Amino acid sequence: MRVRGNTPFASAVGLVLGLLCAVEAAKVNKHKPWIETTYHGIVTENDDKVLLDPPLIALDKDAPLRYAESFEVTLTEEGEICGFRIHGQNVPFEAVVLDKSTGEGVLRAKDKLDCELQKEHTFTIQAYDCGEGPDGTNMKKSHKATVHIQVNDINEYAPVFKEKSYKATVIEGKKYDSILKVEAVDADCSFQFSQICNYEIVTPDVPFTVDKDGFIKNTEKLSYGKERMYKLTVTAYDCGKNRASEDVLVKISVKPTCKPSWQGFNKRIEYEPGTGSLALFPSMHLETCDEPITSIRANIELETNHIGKGCDRDTYSEKSLHKLCGASTGTVELLPAPSSAANWTVGLPTDNGHDSDQVFEFNGTQAIKVPEGMVSTSLKKPFTISVWMRHGPGAHEKETILCNSDKTEMNRHHYSLYVHNCRLIMLLRQDPSEAENYKPAEFHWKLDQACDKEWHHYVLNIEFPTVSLFVDGTTFEPFLVTEDYPLHSSKIESQLTIGACWQGGNAKMAQFFRGNLAGLMIRSGKLENKKVIDCLYTCKEGLDVQLPEEIASAVKVEFNPNQSSLTVEGDDIDAFDKVMQHISYLNSRQFPTPGIRHLRISTTVKCFNEESCVSVPDAEGYVMVLQPEEPKISLSGIDHFARSAAEFESQEGVTLFPELRIVSTITREVEADAESEAAEGTDDDPTVQETVVSEEIMHNLDTCEVSVVGDELDGEHEGLEVDMSQLQQHSLEMSSSNLGLVITGVNTMANYEQVLHLIRYKNWHTEALFDRKFKLVCSELNGRYISNDFKVEVNVIHTANPVEQANNAMVQPNFINPVHHASLDLSGHNLVNAHQASVVPSAATIVIVVCVSFLVFMIILGVFRVRAAHQGTMRDQESGKENEMDWDDSALTITVNPMETYEDQHSSEEEEEEEEESEDGEEEDDITSAESESSEDEEGAEPEDQQAASRQQQLEWDDSTLTY
Repeated sequence: MRVRGNTPFASAVGLVLGLLCAVEAAKVNKHKPWIETTYHGIVTENDDKVLLDPPLIALDKDAPLRYAESFEVTLTEEGEICGFRIHGQNVPFEAVVLDKSTGEGVLRAKDKLDCELQKEHTFTIQAYDCGEGPDGTNMKKSHKATVHIQVNDINEYAPVFKEKSYKATVIEGKKYDSILKVEAVDADCSFQFSQICNYEIVTPDVPFTVDKDGFIKNTEKLSYGKERMYKLTVTAYDCGKNRASEDVLVKISVKPTCKPSWQGFNKRIEYEPGTGSLALFPSMHLETCDEPITSIRANIELETNHIGKGCDRDTYSEKSLHKLCGASTGTVELLPAPSSAANWTVGLPTDNGHDSDQVFEFNGTQAIKVPEGMVSTSLKKPFTISVWMRHGPGAHEKETILCNSDKTEMNRHHYSLYVHNCRLIMLLRQDPSEAENYKPAEFHWKLDQACDKEWHHYVLNIEFPTVSLFVDGTTFEPFLVTEDYPLHSSKIESQLTIGACWQGGNAKMAQFFRGNLAGLMIRSGKLENKKVIDCLYTCKEGLDVQLPEEIASAVKVEFNPNQSSLTVEGDDIDAFDKVMQHISYLNSRQFPTPGIRHLRISTTVKCFNEESCVSVPDAEGYVMVLQPEEPKISLSGIDHFARSAAEFESQEGVTLFPELRIVSTITREVEADAESEAAEGTDDDPTVQETVVSEEIMHNLDTCEVSVVGDELDGEHEGLEVDMSQLQQHSLEMSSSNLGLVITGVNTMANYEQVLHLIRYKNWHTEALFDRKFKLVCSELNGRYISNDFKVEVNVIHTANPVEQANNAMVQPNFINPVHHASLDLSGHNLVNAHQASVVPSAATIVIVVCVSFLVFMIILGVFRVRAAHQGTMRDQESGKENEMDWDDSALTITVNPMETYEDQHSSEEEEEEEEESEDGEEEDDITSAESESSEDEEGAEPEDQQAASRQQQLEWDDSTLTY
C-alpha cells in the first residue's frame, strides 16, 4: 500500500505506526519504582487507619503517558505498581495498593493497637512494579523507606489508688501543713490521660482538705474530746476527667496532748481461783513523750487490808494455824470461836462471815474473863503472847488487851499488855518470892502500827527480864524500859481478862480496849522462833514476778515482807516495760476470799539533770477474785443399827460410825456439746443448754463434832470414847462434855474418816435403855463450809435373862456386823422398868409370828378361791383376784394360847414360811428387818427350856378383843 504523505489518511497512518512503535518500546521494564525515603504516621488505638505524611505513592518511569480527550490507548502492565512490602519483625501493619497505575497505596493496622503496650512502631517499606509480560518477569523494586508510626491514646483507664486505705495519727490542738499524702495512678499511656489532675474529699463536713498533689491537712484544730477518729473518703480524677474506679478510705486518729502515763492497762482484772499465777499488766508500757529518760522507779501496791486480817490467809482457828506452823505444844487460844466447850466469848460482837477469820470487836464497854485453869504462866518460865490487833488513834487512856490482876481485895496487875498513846506496853511484875530489888517492869514500844487502823500481827517472846517484840514479822526494840520492885506476897488469886483489866478491890472492869482483836494466844514454856512467826504472818496472796535472765540483770526488783508491794528500778525503758508485763497476782488458797483487791502504780522518772523531768500519774485498777466453787461435804454410812446390851456394856463399847465415808464435791455447769445437742434434737429447747457436772475434790477438815440427840450423856453410866493414840498420831485434839465430843485440828478427810471410825459409845446400865441417837457434823475453814447432819440411831437389844446376855452376844454374832444383816428398828417401844425390858421383846416376837402365819394362810386360801372361781383370760383372772381378795375380816378374832410352847410356835412358823416360799418364791428376798431379827431371836432361844417356860407363864393377857 502506498500512502501519500500530504494526505490526511497518510498522516493518521503515520501516527498509529508511531504509537505502535512506542508501545513496543514501552514493553521493556527499564526503571525501578520510586517512593519517599521517610514516612511519619499516626494511628489511634483501637483503630486500624493510619494517616501517613507524605501519602504512600510509588512512581515508575516505565509508565506510558496518557493522552487527553477521547483517544485512549490500552496500556500494558509495564510501569504499574503491583504492591508494597513491609520489612520487620512482628509488624502489626500492612500496606495495600489502591491504584496500580498511579501507585497510590494505604497503610493500615492488622489488629487493634494498644498504646499501653507500645506507643510507637518503626519499620521499612518497599514498592515493586508488575514486571514484564503476563508472568511479571524482570520485576523492579524500589528502595526501602523508613516508616515511623505513633499510636495515639484514648482515655480508657480510671485512676487507681496505690493503697487500699490510709492511716495517720495527729495530736489534738495543732494545725498541720500536711498530715498524709494519698496517691493514685492511671494506666493510660499518654501524658494527658495518665496524669492525675485532681483529688477530692467525698465525705462532707469534715475539717480536712486535699490538694491536687494528694496532701491532706486539717482546716481547724482537732479535739480529742470531740472526735477520736475521723474517717474520710477520697477520690481522684485524671486529666481526661475520668474518676477513680474506687474511692479510698482515710483514717485519721486524734491523740490527746502527749502526757506521760502508763498505756495498755486494764483496770479490771478477773482472777479465777485455782488457776495459779495471773499476769496483771501483759500489754502495758510507759509513754514518756520522747523525753530523754535516765531512770525509772515504779512502786506496785496490792491493797488487801480489807480482806481478813490484812490479806487472804487460811481461816482456820488460831490454834490450828499455830500447829500448822510448827508450834504444836503448850498453845492456849484465849479468843476461840463461841461454842459449848468455849463459851466465854459468847457475849462479844464477832465477824461471823465465813469468808474471813473470827474477829472480835471491843467498843470500850466490853470485856471477858478467861475461866480459871485455862492459862498457867510464871515469869520463871518463858512464854509467848501473840495477837492480831486493829487499833486507831484513841483517847489518852490506857486500853488493855490482856491483863492478869488480883481477883479480889486489891487492884495489882501481875502482867498486862495494853496500848497507850500509840505505844504498846508490856507490864511484868516480879513474883513476891524473889529478892526485893529493881528489875525491868515495863517495856515501851512506840509504833505507828498501833494507831493506823490496820491489821497487824504482834508476837511477844517473854523470857524475864527480856522481852522481844515482832510486828508483822519484823523485830522492834523497846525505846523505854522502866524498873520496879516485886509484888508483895499475898494469897489472893489472880483473874485473867481480855479487853479490860479487872479491879479486884473495886470489883469492876477498867481500862477498856477500843478496836478489834483476833487470834489471842499464850504459849507457855517455850518461845516462838522466827520461822513460826513468819509462817503465822505470811499471806496466801500477793504479787509475784518471774523474769528471764536477760531482763533480770537490767532491772532491780524488791518485795516487802508480805509481797503486797514491790519496787522496780531501771534505766532501760524497754526492759522496764517487760518487767512490768511479767508482774502477776497469785493466791495459793484452795478457797480464796472473793472480792476486790485494789492496785496502784506510783512512778518516778528522772532525766539527765537528775531531777524529775516527767510527771507520770498513778495508775489504778483492781483484781476481782471470783467466787470459788463451794464444796459440798457429804457424810454417809450406816445410820440405823442394833446391838446387844452386852456390847454396850463391854470394854470396847459400840462403834458409832463403822462405815462412815466423807466425800466433798463441787458442782459446775458445763455447756452442752453442740454435736450431742444436734444428735439429741435439743437445739430448739432452751431448757437443756447446760449440763450440771459433779466433781469430787480433796481438801482438809478442821472440825468434826459428835453430839447427842435427845437427853444429855450421863457421865455416871455412859460416855463417848476415841483412841487417843490415833488422835495424837494425826495431830488432832479432842474435847468432850455431856453434849458429845469435838475433834479439832487441820487434817485430811481420809485421816478424819479413820479417826471417826474409832469413836465408841459405852453404857454400863442398859436395863432402861432402848435406843440412843447421835449427830455428826464436820466443817472446813473454821465453819466456812459445813457438811450435812449425819444422824445415827443405835438400838439396844435385850435378852430375857440379863445374866446370860454376854453368852447370848457370843452365840448371836448377827447383831455385831450390821453390814450383812438388816438393822432392827424397834423405835416406838417404851420400857417402864428393867423387868419389862426383859420380857417385852419375847411377847412381841410371838405376836409377829402369829400374824405372819395367819397372813400366809389367808393368802393361800385366797389363791385357791381365785383359781377355782375363774378360768377366763389372764386379764379376767387378775380382775377376779382383786375382787375376791377383798373379803370382810372385821369380825376375825385371834386367840393366842399362852400355854403353847415356844418351840411349837417356832416350828409352825418355819412350816408356814416354807409354804409361802413354795407358793411365791420371789418373796423370799423381801423379808423385813423386823422378821429377820425375830427369827434370829427365836433360833437363839430354842435350846433355852427354862426361858421358854418363864415366857409361857408371863404370856397371860386377855386378847379376846384382838382384831386383824
